[in-house]
Amino acid sequence: MGISDALLGRKNADGNPYIDSIEPAYSLPGGEVRIMGKALKPPKLTRPVVSFDGMAGSIVVSSDDFVIARVPFGAHSGQVVVQANGHASNGREVKIAEMIAENFHPVANPALDPEGNIYVTFSGARGQKVPVSIYKIDTNYAAKPFISDLMNPTGIAFDGDGQMYVSSRYDGTVYRVAPNGTMSTYAEGLGVATGIAFDHHQNLYVGDRSGTIWRIARDRQIFVFATLEPSVSAYHLAFSPAGTLYVTGPTTSSFDAVYSVDTNGSVTTFYRGLGRPQGLAFDAAGNLYVAASLAGKRGIVKITPDGRAALAIAGHNLVGLALTRTGGAVLATTGAIFHLSWNIPALPLI
Repeated sequence: MGISDALLGRKNADGNPYIDSIEPAYSLPGGEVRIMGKALKPPKLTRPVVSFDGMAGSIVVSSDDFVIARVPFGAHSGQVVVQANGHASNGREVKIAEMIAENFHPVANPALDPEGNIYVTFSGARGQKVPVSIYKIDTNYAAKPFISDLMNPTGIAFDGDGQMYVSSRYDGTVYRVAPNGTMSTYAEGLGVATGIAFDHHQNLYVGDRSGTIWRIARDRQIFVFATLEPSVSAYHLAFSPAGTLYVTGPTTSSFDAVYSVDTNGSVTTFYRGLGRPQGLAFDAAGNLYVAASLAGKRGIVKITPDGRAALAIAGHNLVGLALTRTGGAVLATTGAIFHLSWNIPALPLI
């Protein structure tokens, strides 16, 4: 504790509010953060005022030693302050993701090409043809149509050469996409093809949500790699730095799992206890990040290699994420794309 914090702690003896910590310290607009401290609730039946960089947030729950507050839309990263008993607390920083594009319909992770451009789907309902299937968001955050004639695009991945691949859950096909948006069939007959990911040897893995993980070799031979419990929506795939495949597949349970699949296709439960786990990504240290609910709190859940889980980013309607080469995160909700300055090292390109 620094000198200024120590002084504030002594002032708290006079009943002034004091913030010890905020969890998580990262959020989307509308996310709920938990503020821990002392003297945070005014006397009688009044509520404290919580401001995010000067903008008031709504109170979900308040007590003397913690407050749950909702990050207001329009707020920016900055200091959070609690006002109670006629006094303002010390400030603690919360970083808030900024929306960079909207009016999409992603159902899985966004994807980044080697130049840092972002690709996001407008997936639509099963069998729905939409005017634009995939949008490209350049490094200046300008969104432009990229592909217009692909039904129900779901998963997007890039191989080691920067070549783009897209799955369609409508026709069970994975398409290879040229830089100009021209598509060609790469593999077909893959059931309800959803999440896709490349391993270190450039084999492509495809999740058929009816219960199969397919492996497609570079010569395009297709093998059954693993079988899992069917998902009600999609399989989401990501490889760890060690080369192990991790899979989420939401079911009707509120206590779903993240599965690990070894190189022989043997499936084990890595972590159980998430609500509707969807897109996932690894950082360079081997920590796993999953769009899911943990103990009823929705956002991005961080799971360490030894299986300890905590909410890392608060936010509703998240379906996936991608880590940038500059330490940020691109976050996809059911209708928009956000960027968060996060200082998390991404995995190097395969």
